[in-house]
Amino acid sequence: MMKTLSEQVRIHAFGAACELRAETIELPPLAAECVRVRHAAVGVNFVDVYHRTGLYALPSLPATLGVEGAGVIEEVGAGVSHLRAGQRVAYAGPPVGSYASVRDLPAERAIPLPDGIPCDQAAGAMLRGITAHMLFRYVRPIAAGDTVLVHAAAGGLGLVLVQWAKALGARVIGTVGSSAKAELALAHGLDCAVLYREQNFVAAVKEFTNGEGVHFAIDGIGGETVLRTLEAVRPYGMVASIGQVAGDIALLDTALLGPSRSIAFSRPGVFRFMSDLQRYREGAKATLERLAGGMKISVGMELPLSRAEEAHRMLEAGATTGSLLLRP
Repeated sequence: MMKTLSEQVRIHAFGAACELRAETIELPPLAAECVRVRHAAVGVNFVDVYHRTGLYALPSLPATLGVEGAGVIEEVGAGVSHLRAGQRVAYAGPPVGSYASVRDLPAERAIPLPDGIPCDQAAGAMLRGITAHMLFRYVRPIAAGDTVLVHAAAGGLGLVLVQWAKALGARVIGTVGSSAKAELALAHGLDCAVLYREQNFVAAVKEFTNGEGVHFAIDGIGGETVLRTLEAVRPYGMVASIGQVAGDIALLDTALLGPSRSIAFSRPGVFRFMSDLQRYREGAKATLERLAGGMKISVGMELPLSRAEEAHRMLEAGATTGSLLLRP
C-alpha cells in the first residue's frame, strides 16, 4: 500500500509563535468512519493561538494545530457511504489538525460543498458562520430593527457577524482599529464604524441608539473592554463574551449587570455548540446558505502553510483584516 505523507505544522511545547514547526508526517492507515482530505485552503483563527499557548487544552503533544479547512476527499474509510473520493468538503471544530496538506477526519464532521462555493470561501467561513448562527439563533435571537454592537468588525469573524446581523434586519455598529478597516467593514454592510483608538465607543453607541444602548453586544476582545461594553447595552439587552484577545476576563461582579442595568451576560463557546452533531450540521448548513445567498468572505491574506508562524504573529498583532488562509 502506498504511503501518504502530510506536510503539517505542529507544536511540541506550548508557547510563542516560534513553537510552530513544519514537519512531514506519515499518516497511518485510514480508520473506519473517517475520510482523508487533501486541503485546498486552511483557515487561521484566534482559537489556534489559544491552543498554541495552552490557554485552551489540547489532548496531547506534539499536536497539529488548526480547526478549519476545505479540500477534496482522497479516500473514504470503511463504513462511510454518504461521501466519496473526489468530493469537495469543508469542516470546522475539533478534532484539531487542519494545519496539514492532508489529514484524516471523522466522516460525520465533513460537510459536502455545493458547486458554487469555492474552497477558500468555505475555509474562511465555516467556523465563523457557525459562531454567528449560534449567537443569533441560540444565544440572543435578534429581530428586524434590533441594534447590535460588534467589536473588531473588520476581522474575519466581525465581517461575518456584520453581514449575518444585517441579513436578519438589524442595525449594526462596530469598532475598528483604522480608517482602512472602517472602510472595509462599511463595504460589508456596517451601519456605523467607530475608531476605538480615537473615539469612545460607549458614547458612539449611545449616539447611534438615541441614548438607549444596543440590544446585543458581541465582545471577542476581553479584558477591560468587556466592562466598558456593559455600559453600551440597553436594559434587558445582552452581552456575549466570545474571546479574550486583550486578556482574561476577571471575575464578573453581578452587580454590574443589575438590577439597575438589568442586562444579561453570556459566555458561549462554539466548540461546545458544535459538540452536538445536529447543531454542528445545522450551523454548517446555515453558513453555506448564507454564502450561496451572497455573504462575502473577505480573504485579507494568504500564506503558504510553512509560514504559519508569520500568520500567528500577524493575527496577534492585529495586523490582519478579514479571513487569513494558509495554502498547503
